[in-house]
Amino acid sequence: MDPGSQAAPRRVALDSAVRTAVRLLDDFSEGGHATPDPGIPVLACLVAETRGPAARTPDPVAAASAGRAVAAWARVIGRGACHCGLYDGGLAGTLVGLRLGARIHPPLHRAADRLRDHLLDRAEARPWRAADVGLSDYDLISGPSGTLLALCVGTPQPRRSQLLAFTAHLTELCDSGDLHRLRTGQYSGHPRPDWMQGRVNTGMGHGVAGLVAALTAVVRRVGPEQELLDALRGATRWLVRQSFDDDRSIRSWDPAGLDGLPPSGARTRQAWCYGTPGVTWALWDAADALGDRSTADWAATAFTTLAQRYDEDFHLFGDPLTDRLGLCHGAAGVLAVADAFHRWAGLPAAATLGERLADHLGRRLPAARTSGEPGTTRPGRTSAARTSLLDGAPGALSALLTADHNASRDWLPCLGLR
Repeated sequence: MDPGSQAAPRRVALDSAVRTAVRLLDDFSEGGHATPDPGIPVLACLVAETRGPAARTPDPVAAASAGRAVAAWARVIGRGACHCGLYDGGLAGTLVGLRLGARIHPPLHRAADRLRDHLLDRAEARPWRAADVGLSDYDLISGPSGTLLALCVGTPQPRRSQLLAFTAHLTELCDSGDLHRLRTGQYSGHPRPDWMQGRVNTGMGHGVAGLVAALTAVVRRVGPEQELLDALRGATRWLVRQSFDDDRSIRSWDPAGLDGLPPSGARTRQAWCYGTPGVTWALWDAADALGDRSTADWAATAFTTLAQRYDEDFHLFGDPLTDRLGLCHGAAGVLAVADAFHRWAGLPAAATLGERLADHLGRRLPAARTSGEPGTTRPGRTSAARTSLLDGAPGALSALLTADHNASRDWLPCLGLR
């Protein structure tokens, strides 16, 4: 096939994605509400740096929109929650936004350095429980796994000394083969998360997969220290033991570890946050960092069972539209994982699934931009679809630009990816 005939539709798809992103950024600049979430600066950074196949410099109109959006975002940060987590209004998410926003407005690096030092000071106190834990004691969304990953976004990369408090705590949580320290003890009688009481969460967002992604990031940055390697091996083995084949012959995980025989039926939630995409990536990347070829191959095969049987009509569900398209529950998160498997593991089934999901997102995201009313996403939380990285259009567009149009990958530690 003539390369020119392939380049034309890709250029059209890129132009459409950038136009949608620019309109979203302009909407935010003209009237965006206060948000410490990194969704706006992540998307703005990608838009500012994106260029077409023949362009030598970024589009000046897109770059100007990105600059206005980051400036508007920087004026309103600091009005949200004061916890240290990566999402749901946390300070680590603001750090990510400042680091990437500084590529457009360099003075933001000074604010990022101050916020980083504040987060490190808080971490030195080891404020997290090591038994009867809650999610904020370990997870990627609101806990130290996410804060650690936020420190890995952009430049400068963290030094070994800056990761010690996080690493010591997360390795302590993995000091037994059954991961008993990760059995939650804070949700008895709670209306929504009571299903987790006394159980170990498996997922990328709230569970062991996210913790594994954080420990893997440390191995890649500080080297193979024995205690760290032991914790990572133990956590990956536990995750493998929790897997089963569902009724669609997809190697799957329930949201919490198995209490007995595997459940019957097909698992509908196959997403970044829960299920095969996020868990298999965490396993593959950890095994790759450990030099464990057998487990890496096992994880790649497990992801292939999903890639070959993924069904948009079955596996994508929920309201609003941005929830079905977004990074946490929707198509964008699966696309980001498929892209990581394709790029780093060379997995053919991942490339095929990624192409399908990129087309799926490209055709639906313009409508998602206009559905900007807040919608219920993760249980018990609301998120404005115009600004949220995990749940909204900025994250979905960021995944599309990165996976399908070779935009920067520097923000992907936010998802435990690379």
